[in-house]
Formats: sequence, structure tokens, C-alpha cells
Amino acid sequence: MKSNDIAPLVRLSGQLQPDRLADQAAHAVREILAAAASANTTRSYASALRYWVGWFQGRYGQPLALPVPEAAVIQFIVDHLPRRTRTGQAWELPADLDALLVDSGLKQRRGPWSLATVIHRVAVLSTVHRLRQVTPNPAEAPAVRHLLARSRRAAVKQGVRARKKTALARPELEALLATCDDSLEGLRDRALLCFGFASGGRRRSEIAAADLADLRALPEGGYVYWLGHSKTQQAGPTAGSSPDKPVLGAAAQALTAWLQAAALTEGPIFRRLWGPRVGPGLSPKAVAAIIQRRAELAGLEGDFGGHSLRSGFVTEGARQGIALPALMAMTEHRAVVSVIGYFQAGTAVQNPAACLLGDDISLVPP
Repeated sequence: MKSNDIAPLVRLSGQLQPDRLADQAAHAVREILAAAASANTTRSYASALRYWVGWFQGRYGQPLALPVPEAAVIQFIVDHLPRRTRTGQAWELPADLDALLVDSGLKQRRGPWSLATVIHRVAVLSTVHRLRQVTPNPAEAPAVRHLLARSRRAAVKQGVRARKKTALARPELEALLATCDDSLEGLRDRALLCFGFASGGRRRSEIAAADLADLRALPEGGYVYWLGHSKTQQAGPTAGSSPDKPVLGAAAQALTAWLQAAALTEGPIFRRLWGPRVGPGLSPKAVAAIIQRRAELAGLEGDFGGHSLRSGFVTEGARQGIALPALMAMTEHRAVVSVIGYFQAGTAVQNPAACLLGDDISLVPP
């Protein structure tokens, strides 16, 4: 990089402050808040908007204004998306600007992003244009759509796979439950794992938001939990499903044991603990941390987290031959495409087409 290319970046170092950037994007963030599905979505959208403002300022030396030029979006993509060259990976983001964005807290680390991150950032910019009814929307431009489509194909050819949390199907879940003793913490974690799995593979945010006001005990034993709000229920209950999610059998027993031990009668179901003291409700991040800690104690290898219960529920349901519509009624998945991967993973070894050779060892040469 030439010295005269570095100078504008140095001059901008005082402008790339997170607080100031947040102010510039505040109006757009407020509009996003009205449409956001959850706190996680809100945070990710706000972070993406701050980054767009900072990157644009650093790249072009002027404030971001709508509509964003189509050429700028294409530049954004090639700045952050790695590509293969004869000398290795390459991307176009200047090293000085990359460092400046990291130092300003707008970027976690130096280097390119994954395709999923780039697609998300472009989608956020597209949403801002739609909400403000600003045209043209650069994210919808044929050149931008074509570039992203080709990037997806290139990623597939290179063997890049979407990162998914390791599924906690029944065997793995039982291993986690075996680490839970009869202490107050053990009772809480056992109830949390069982509730999250048995009620339909609840998301970590849904587990954290679970409240006793929505829990109804059944005369014959067990509970029904009323899932009043979820990521897929913002526009009302999904077709063919009910907000009532049963918690029965061993899951109900674990939940009862926790509620009695913690003497809970109202408020959040799953709480922070300070020794024998029961505190306020858990955060979604704390729910994920509990799952990760129990997986570590169980000696399981994998990338476990809050979504592991959700994917594990579908995977285990498929293994046990539960129909996909019945599973989706519990999970509140609205599209088959978003759940079919886990379902197919659970039924892969049960596919009759995989057993065409049978078990006849005479087919195997000595």
C-alpha cells in the first residue's frame, strides 16, 4: 500500500468511535427495533449498521448516506470475502483500515469474514433501505445478487459448510444429565436440559424467558407450557401448531424437583444461583454456558450450545420415527427447509436404500 493511501485512514482514526457511529445509525436502529424478532436480532442488526457506517467512512472518507451506491456494496463484498488465488487467499480490505476497524471495536479480529457474515451484513443494509422506502436498493441489484450467488457456489465447491451446533440427541442428553447431582445447581441444570429438550427443543432465549405464569400443572401429572412468544410466533401461532407445549414424564419430574427445591411460585423458571441463594432469571447466554459446561463435564466432543437442544430434539424424533409435521408442531419451525437437515441426519442410517447389500458376508472377498 502506498503512503498516500494510508494518510486518509490516519486522519479518520478520530472519527471511527463506536459511540459516535452508534449516534449516526440511531434512527435506523430504532426502525429495526420495531421489526426485530428478539434482543439477539436487535443487537446483530445494530452491530451490522455500525460497521457499515464505519467501513464506508474509512473506505470513502465521507458519511454513509442512503441509498448506498451499488458499487460500494460490491466493494464491501470483495473487501470482506476471501477468494483463492495462485498465491493463496486474498481479499481487498486495506490492512490499515482493517486494523482501524478492529481498534475501534467495530470488528472482532483482522482478516476476512465467512460468506454467512457477509450475506448477513448485506441483508441488514437491504432491510434498512426497505424500511425507509429508499430506492434503489443496492442489495437487490442484479450485479450484487449475481456476485453473492457465485460466492455461494464457490463456497460449496471449496467444501465450506455452514457451522451448526452439535445436536444433543437422547444419548448425548443422557450423558449431560448424568453429570447433574442432587444439589440445587444440579437440580436446576437437569430441569433446564429436560425442559428445553422435551418441550420441543426450545431456543436458549425461550428457556431464559420461561415463566411460571405460563406453566400449568396437569391433574394426571406433568405440565403444559404456554409458549406465548417465540422467534417464529411474532405474527401469531404457526399453522398446524399450538402454543401449548407439553412437558411430561421424566422431564416433568425433573422440573417439579427443581421448583420444589428452589421454592419457586412465580417469576422466571430458571434462575441464577449463589450457593443456596436463588437469584434472578438466567440470560440466554447463561443457558448456553450451562449446556456447554455440562457437555464438557460429560466428556463429549463437539460444538455445543443453546441450539444443541433444538437440533437434538429433531434428530432424536427422526430416529424414533416421529413424523416431521408432529416435530414441527412442537418446535414451531415454519419452513421444512430449515428443519429437514436435522431430520435427515436422524434418519440417514434407517434409509432402506442403504441396506441393499444386506448382511451377507459372502459378498465380501476374503
